[in-house]
Amino acid sequence: MSSIQRYHVGPRLSEIVVHNNTVYLAGQVAETLEKSVRGQAEEVLTAIDRLLGEVGSDKQKLLSVTIYLADMADYDAMNEAWSAWVSPGHTPARATVEARLADPRYKVEMSVVAAL
Repeated sequence: MSSIQRYHVGPRLSEIVVHNNTVYLAGQVAETLEKSVRGQAEEVLTAIDRLLGEVGSDKQKLLSVTIYLADMADYDAMNEAWSAWVSPGHTPARATVEARLADPRYKVEMSVVAAL
């Protein structure tokens, strides 16, 4: 029986869950909501780096990323931040969808699965 580790546990979610050498991150959104979509995406990617680092993983171990955009018209701007951040040769499986996010000021949210 394998163990499950949870980090930053709250009443509704854990920010990080590790099981069977796989890291699952809760959907990450920017805290500075006045930023452009690129600015919010950069903030989210920084948070992903930090959270993965807490458990000994990093962006080169990404397996899958789902990106939620409030407006698909922001796809290119979000991709500018993504392309500057992602490790060449270590790109994950990825999907980008338009979605109504929990707060109308959120422009982007990312959900990550990575290897440990």
